[in-house]
Amino acid sequence: MAANLFSEIEYLKGVGKARGEKYRKLGINTPYELIYHFPRSYMDFGKYIPIAQADPDEFCFLKLTVTRKTTPKAVRSKLVVCKAVATDGTDNIIIVMFNNVYAFHALKEGETYYMYGKVTDGYVSREIHSPVYIQENDINMIQPVYKLTQGLTSVMIRTNMRQAVNIMKSEPFETLSENIMTKYKLMPLMKALEHIHFPESPETAQLARERLAFDELLKLQLGMSVMRTRTRRSTAFKMDEKTEIKEFFNGLPFELTDGQNEAVKEILCDLCRNIPMNRLLQGDVGSGKTAVAAAACYFTAKNGLQSALMAPTEILAIQHYKTLSGFLEPFGLKTCLLTGSLTAKNKKILCEKILSGEIDVIVGTHAVIQKDVEYKNLALVITDEQHRFGVNQRTALAEKGDSPHKLVMSATPIPRTLALIIYGDLDISVITQMPKGRKPVKTYAVTGKLRHRAFNFVRERLDEGRQAYVVCPMIEDSESDLFAIKSYAENAEKQDLKGYTTALLHGKMKSSEKEEVMKKFRDGEIKALICTTVVEVGVDVPNAAVMVIENAERFGLSQLHQLRGRVGRGEFESTCILITDNNSDDCIKRMKIMSSTADGFKISEEDLKMRGPGDFFGSAQHGLPPLKIADIACNAELMEKAKICAEEILRDDPELKNPENHSLRVDTLRLFDKDITG
Repeated sequence: MAANLFSEIEYLKGVGKARGEKYRKLGINTPYELIYHFPRSYMDFGKYIPIAQADPDEFCFLKLTVTRKTTPKAVRSKLVVCKAVATDGTDNIIIVMFNNVYAFHALKEGETYYMYGKVTDGYVSREIHSPVYIQENDINMIQPVYKLTQGLTSVMIRTNMRQAVNIMKSEPFETLSENIMTKYKLMPLMKALEHIHFPESPETAQLARERLAFDELLKLQLGMSVMRTRTRRSTAFKMDEKTEIKEFFNGLPFELTDGQNEAVKEILCDLCRNIPMNRLLQGDVGSGKTAVAAAACYFTAKNGLQSALMAPTEILAIQHYKTLSGFLEPFGLKTCLLTGSLTAKNKKILCEKILSGEIDVIVGTHAVIQKDVEYKNLALVITDEQHRFGVNQRTALAEKGDSPHKLVMSATPIPRTLALIIYGDLDISVITQMPKGRKPVKTYAVTGKLRHRAFNFVRERLDEGRQAYVVCPMIEDSESDLFAIKSYAENAEKQDLKGYTTALLHGKMKSSEKEEVMKKFRDGEIKALICTTVVEVGVDVPNAAVMVIENAERFGLSQLHQLRGRVGRGEFESTCILITDNNSDDCIKRMKIMSSTADGFKISEEDLKMRGPGDFFGSAQHGLPPLKIADIACNAELMEKAKICAEEILRDDPELKNPENHSLRVDTLRLFDKDITG
């Protein structure tokens, strides 16, 4: 059977069943998917240097002629060492290969090769260890480096890739019109797909990468726009713009900032339109987003309708419930807390009240989207820390109502470039100001040698009546040198925190246990809370004025900023101490950034640059379709071009249903993995 682009990968010449299984581990099921398995980087064998210029213990490119091969030797069980002498015409070097007899036998005495490997100073002569090599007459001096799996080598992938590219040439396709390619100076797709794998020069590889990155960014913009268009259907909950809200503002114990007022204005305007609101409320830690959400819930209740807020954890849901009920119940509005830890009997009673409309505002975890929870007239859906929910959960709560209004809140400052992609189907409101009286948290980075001095400072704050957080990255003891929270707590009670009431808080505790600990901490019964990142978002204890973060190098910038946001929430001057013995350039840079700014948006920009979008949210499900080649942190200009191009295409074809946009539609659906089908 002759393979085509969409046949099973096993049918591609040279693959077969065994290798096909290995490809499937990489998510490659067809020759088409193989072609879109892009190189991670390249080896440019044209950049070779003389042996004399090679620095010891560095990886180098060399041009070598093999002069003599020796017989491979088994030096111990399962270790075969192969050696050959080679020259660059001036100096000699020994080629050393371990357990790679096949590659060693392929080397021929008297023939010349380009090699890349680690050069070391051996006992007799310089050595190059386990080199990757190509023959002198190989026309592809720039070789791609691919993500591999066990049993699959770059040579195998390159061989199979050539077969797949040849099939592609016999079945050519293109997704963009000539006009678009000319306007944005883009390489044709067939040429780009060939040159990303087999570039003639670094320049052609870059042009191919630009075209393919443009395609990805364009499909992201198109996908988000199609989703946005579909949310523009009419809502059953257009609210009355004459609804009075002054009473709510007058009842607050504080004055809203300009940023909060502007956000409230934008939200209420959306609530009074025929189409459902789809808005992101973004603000730094402690900027007052919950007060804005409370205003929206108040406005909704005054229109005789229900609101629901979904939080990612029970601790955060409880926090929101207490805050919202404090804001709303003085006005006669009824709120409730719906979580998985409720007994079946209590949940049944609560669900009856929700269905009857007796409850105005429902706050909870994923429990609020369960099938047995029904609403009378759910008009406003609020999700907090949206990036922590999977793509499917993003719409599940909204489906509980008749096209309700949606408000997404995030205390994780996201660079605008990334926000426009993750939340491309949302309008964005940003609160940049902090409430009056909020003092910036002083931050210091120290090594482990200063740990006891740091805890002297902590004890001074505790003696003044304040409370402290101590954050550790792990729960159980392990072989690593990271501080495990349980043994750390035991040692702290005997040493640095001896005489002070301490408690543990971590994600493996039962919800009831976590709430009991947090209640005691809020009430001041616990002086120092030794915890994992479970306190990262939402826990609000105004008396907590100092935080110590152990193994600070283990956390990303944005996560460190979120953790730091747990202190400085009251009237007291607060301090965050970062402890790390990691002296890498990356770690030093991150500690300097944390110590020099409290601006979450600046920090997130740096975090995105340093870690890239894939790791920006750690292991959280942020809902981004997987990007194979586009780098959001570095392709801002290209993304702007893709955005303009998407707008031009959608102006004439809002749902990509015209024949000329068929390929774009199919690829966009494939990228979003059916999220925008229908």
